[in-house]
Amino acid sequence: MTTFITVIFMISSIALIVSVVLQDEKSQGLGAISGERDSFFNKSRAGSKEAILEKVTTISAAVFMISALALAAF
Repeated sequence: MTTFITVIFMISSIALIVSVVLQDEKSQGLGAISGERDSFFNKSRAGSKEAILEKVTTISAAVFMISALALAAF
């Protein structure tokens, strides 16, 4: 059982690292001054890369925390 949880822990940690690294920056930088920012209504986020990466990050973080607690309990 400990081996299985360790494997899940490692997979979720790698997925978490990769999904965080692949996400775009949220800061607007100098584009906000000149008005070159995306509006909420201009961008459909349902199937976009950002939405998928946010879901993967959230799920992998939850699995990571749960598996870390399970490893600490065993």
